[in-house]
Amino acid sequence: MTFRSMRGLIGLLLTGAMALIACVAQVWTPRSPLALDLLHRFTAPGSPAFPLGTDEFGRDVLSRLMAGAASSMGIALMTVMFAVLIGGVVGILSGYFRGWVDRVVMTFNDALLAFPGILLALGLLVVLGSGRSGIVLALGLAYVPSVVRVVRGATLSLRENAFIEASRVMGHSELYIMGRHVLPNCVAPLTVLGTSMFGWVLLSESALSFLGLGPPPPAPSWGNMLAGGRAFMAQAPWLGILPGLCISLTLLGINLLGDALRDRLDPRMRNMA
Repeated sequence: MTFRSMRGLIGLLLTGAMALIACVAQVWTPRSPLALDLLHRFTAPGSPAFPLGTDEFGRDVLSRLMAGAASSMGIALMTVMFAVLIGGVVGILSGYFRGWVDRVVMTFNDALLAFPGILLALGLLVVLGSGRSGIVLALGLAYVPSVVRVVRGATLSLRENAFIEASRVMGHSELYIMGRHVLPNCVAPLTVLGTSMFGWVLLSESALSFLGLGPPPPAPSWGNMLAGGRAFMAQAPWLGILPGLCISLTLLGINLLGDALRDRLDPRMRNMA
């Protein structure tokens, strides 16, 4: 097994494990993530009843990490789907029709790209409001411009191919050509971009939750658990270390998986192998 395939396998295992935990947390956790147990505050990890310890309210950290995985990864997944859907449609229309449509779209798109994604999301959250739906819309709109630019570039190169002209000569409509020929050929770059974007969005969601703009407490997410553990780092360091470790492992898995997909789907990277 080559080094590249080993990286991809490790990324797949890490990402798959976190996704499995998030799915299981939708239907089962060892204890209720919101249940208070003031008699067992700050129980250290290793206890049979609380394998990863408890927090300042006696809540089971393991259950909250599982529920936090469902919340954080669910938000990241919905955000990526939203950005890819909107950005993909706009990018294909812009690249295929070119002309004034392309100029208008790209002028607005480049203006949005001038802002860092997290800064743009913060501004949008002021308008949309914090919470799960607000953070999905804000982050989704913040990352749409990146998708538009990638899909537009792919569409511009595709529309010059002979099979597009042949389909047009056969009398197919522009809508049919875009859906039948252009969109399927954009799947590979969108897959690579979407995988990388999942990691960016997860990190952005954690940062916004850390600032108190994510799912409101007591609902757990890795970001607000990390924020809540700051005040107790000397007394209960696991409250900050464990959610930070979950974020780090998930990002590592996503990045390794994204690199493997890029190597697999990009012909230039395959030729370098």
